[in-house]
Amino acid sequence: MDRRRRRPAKELAVARLFGGFVLAGFVGVSALAALGDAPIRGMLWVAKDAPTARALGSVPTECLKSPADPALAARVEVGRAAFRTPVLLGGQAGRAGINCETCHRDGRGNPDFLFPGVSGAPGTADVTNSLFSTHRGNGVDDPKPIPDLSGPKAKLKISQAPGEKKLEPFIHGLITEEFDGPEPTPAVLDGLAAYVRALDPADCPAKPRRPLGVGLLMADARRALKAAEAEATAGDAATAVVMVASARSRLGLIDERYAAPTLAKPRAALRAADHRLAEAQDALRRRDPDAPKRLAAWLTASGPLEVELNAGQRQSLFNPARLTQAVKRRLPG
Repeated sequence: MDRRRRRPAKELAVARLFGGFVLAGFVGVSALAALGDAPIRGMLWVAKDAPTARALGSVPTECLKSPADPALAARVEVGRAAFRTPVLLGGQAGRAGINCETCHRDGRGNPDFLFPGVSGAPGTADVTNSLFSTHRGNGVDDPKPIPDLSGPKAKLKISQAPGEKKLEPFIHGLITEEFDGPEPTPAVLDGLAAYVRALDPADCPAKPRRPLGVGLLMADARRALKAAEAEATAGDAATAVVMVASARSRLGLIDERYAAPTLAKPRAALRAADHRLAEAQDALRRRDPDAPKRLAAWLTASGPLEVELNAGQRQSLFNPARLTQAVKRRLPG
């Protein structure tokens, strides 16, 4: 069948899907959408027949080569955090909660990605879809396989050689044109390029996957906030705001799996922690000199919060059995 066809009806249908749950960009717990019978928003872009343990219960292990140079390592951490926040993107993708990691899970690929109107077979995406891009939308249905960013560098579309400086403008175009995102700060753009370059197949761990749980997401949040603290101290408040948004989005991924009534107490603690991060973001936007201290205080308090969340993890949708039940109750289609 010739897939190169115009599809206004399909895109209107997908736009209506978005219209049901677009809120504040999924930047934190308070921005979670009302997903009806799909308690985890990732269910909306996962193939129905995908193995639950792989698609929603685990993530690939990250093939990240940590640079020996402290300055370069700091840039990689900024990029790693930006890679994991929807605020980096714009338009419908950002509002839906999609980030770079949605398609490139932990810097790899995603064989289970299946977004209505954007994918063909699972693991593909149409990057010139006018739903996501007002700049590059061509009205043609042409999904392509999602590349593994941690695979052999020679197989990737763009050279990552630092001296050629081809990766930075490519990423800039992805953000601002392919996904209608806002202009990234220089540090965010530089960090994203550094992070992608640091993904190396030679550094893939022996175990190909790891379970998705509270500990993993809290560790991501802490790394993002340490990057935020460093950027704020260096005077780059705008980049620090993006780093805090990344941390808040990781808390949001925990929150959506803690909706059971029996988990009301840890969920309330999680939302209170998110509120403190929202206040820290406001302080950064005001250029408040105490903003780094707010971030440091949050990091100190994150240990007890994680202990409380871990105590309820078996009752949450991080529990494989409960997750399987939730998937069976997911929205039709």
